Amino acid sequence: MRVVCPSCLSVNNVPFKESYKKANCGKCKNSLLNTTPLDLTKNSFDEVIVNSDLPVVVDFWAPWCGPCKMMGPNFEKSAKNFPLKVMFAKVNTESEQSLGARFGIRSIPTLIIFKDAKEVHRTSGALDEASLNNLVSRFV
Repeated sequence: MRVVCPSCLSVNNVPFKESYKKANCGKCKNSLLNTTPLDLTKNSFDEVIVNSDLPVVVDFWAPWCGPCKMMGPNFEKSAKNFPLKVMFAKVNTESEQSLGARFGIRSIPTLIIFKDAKEVHRTSGALDEASLNNLVSRFV
């Protein structure tokens, strides 16, 4: 399966397994098991969505948004539960207004789940960690 490196955004081919003890990027040698959500920009968004065989959960947020600040830690905790199963990413709609407009983001936070480069689910509003885990589990 194709996996985008969270450190250098290189595309890696990784054999599918139920779990991984170690998986490193062929280019930068950093761990592909890094679960820190990626910060996507208009320049990196399509690269990640198109080249990832993993489902990609994108949090459209803004720094001034109270519910976004509340959900941010839950999003990061949830990401730790899905190494090499789901990729978590964030788009700051304040600095990436073109992406917000492209996806018709009308309220934040909005989560969009992409699978095979297509939007498969969308939800708006802050989620707690358990609700987020349940939502993401449906697309693994």
